[in-house]
Amino acid sequence: MTDTLADYAAEGTAILPHPWNLLALAVIATLAALLLHHVVFRLLRRVVGRTRSEADEMLVRRLAMPTRFALVALALVLTAREIPAFETVWERVAGFVMPAVIGWIALAILQALIEAMKLRADISVEDNLAARRQRTKLTMLSRIATFIIIFVTVGLVLLSIPGVRDIGVTLVASAGLAGLAVGAAAQPALKSLIAGVQMALTEPINIDDVVIIEGEWGRIEDIRTTYVVVKIWDERRLIVPTSQFLEGAFQNWTKKTAQLLGSVMLYLDPATRIGPIRAEFERQIADNPRWDRRVQVVQVTETTRDAIEVRLLMSAKDSPTLFDLRCDIREGMLEWLADHQPEAFARLRLLEGDAGPAAAGPA
Repeated sequence: MTDTLADYAAEGTAILPHPWNLLALAVIATLAALLLHHVVFRLLRRVVGRTRSEADEMLVRRLAMPTRFALVALALVLTAREIPAFETVWERVAGFVMPAVIGWIALAILQALIEAMKLRADISVEDNLAARRQRTKLTMLSRIATFIIIFVTVGLVLLSIPGVRDIGVTLVASAGLAGLAVGAAAQPALKSLIAGVQMALTEPINIDDVVIIEGEWGRIEDIRTTYVVVKIWDERRLIVPTSQFLEGAFQNWTKKTAQLLGSVMLYLDPATRIGPIRAEFERQIADNPRWDRRVQVVQVTETTRDAIEVRLLMSAKDSPTLFDLRCDIREGMLEWLADHQPEAFARLRLLEGDAGPAAAGPA
């Protein structure tokens, strides 16, 4: 009997090592994984440092953290396999740790590739329509791919937990009515999500587009899968659902090109001579650096009894420049009229000899 107990004790000691031995094995495995990671990534940094491209540097920088955790987790899993008593426990733990780390690595690779491609789409240049379109596609596709990766990763982690699988099987029977209720409640969110995917394909707007929506003038600052951030001219932010850009009407001033036409209206006396005004307008706009030298027109667009409407038409490379150009021309032309043709300003005219009903006196 005593010999049998001794045999069991010896066998238990072989299966279940001392806790300090387990800790020592775990520490050694972790240090070895960290050392291997340090050596490999130091070599990678030296290699990518000799290249001119920034894409590989971004990829190495993004992968540094998730691969470090992945190597540590892998080392602990391999160490646990050498200990039969803890092999089952470590396999269960690795079942949801490794999918999470792999998903993290996939996200790091995706973000590095997106940032590298965004570097090639420089929107700081003057003619940046193609770059803005590319950046918009990259932003939308990045968010959609991120959602898919996170969704798959969370699904794999949950599937590795037996209790969650059992609960999922139990809930399948009652998922009909619950699915209808959840679908009805989530309809606006799903609608906005589908609209975000559609926006990435149809491109009604791009990053840095100038739009007028809800009566506000602003630029597209950010495009999410469910909403769009519009930076208004006075630094406010307008949050608009993506579905509104697909279902409602709005103005896009930079859909094809940023060049625009603008006008300044002058209301002058009908007896005003237009020739000197046209010559002065042409002189002022030719001296203004904001004019892009495409369009300069002076036209009398309307006539009434007491005034004429003179339109000064001009062009500029983009909407902010056009606004400043219109302000410059409006101010300059008003000052010139005040100095050289003050009689040109419109005034109310009365018929000569007509003093109105008061002139007739009492009946």
